[in-house]
Amino acid sequence: MKMFHVFVLFCLCWCHLIGVFSESVSVMEGDSVTLNSDLTKIHEDDDILWKFGAKKSLIAKISLGKKIFSTFNDVPDGRFRDRLKLDHESGSLIITNTTTEHAGDYKLEINGAKLTSKTFSVSVYAPLVTPNITRDCTSSSSPSSNCSLVCSSVLNVEYQDKNTYSCVLNNPISNQTTH
Repeated sequence: MKMFHVFVLFCLCWCHLIGVFSESVSVMEGDSVTLNSDLTKIHEDDDILWKFGAKKSLIAKISLGKKIFSTFNDVPDGRFRDRLKLDHESGSLIITNTTTEHAGDYKLEINGAKLTSKTFSVSVYAPLVTPNITRDCTSSSSPSSNCSLVCSSVLNVEYQDKNTYSCVLNNPISNQTTH
């Protein structure tokens, strides 16, 4: 039982020492997103690396001591071309004009007075179109015809009071409604 307590204590101390954090970020396609380093100022001895994807491809690097302040826009497949910017004060990474290709995991590593690592899980959502409600009636010989309402996005159409209907499209960032 003592071995377990020592391991937990070691793990808690090590995780606190290296500062491991994780954050989820959502953005609409075409917008910019900032992945915050949580630094107020880059220190002379800080080496900052930004990596992307499962292969941890290096996409940005900052080293004030070596006078390096670079983004690698063509890594891994050109998806970041002319879209990466670095905040010169904080070292935060800005991705402009996002597309769904920019969704994925980003890793920030800061090697300095202490080792810090932070992972960002970025979701990029396509903009929603305004839904359209149409009426589909089948003709029959009976005086009343059967009609159904269809939402253009194949989502549910909700009945509301006084014979009104609404169709709602949404994602975690926005929604569109038609009545």
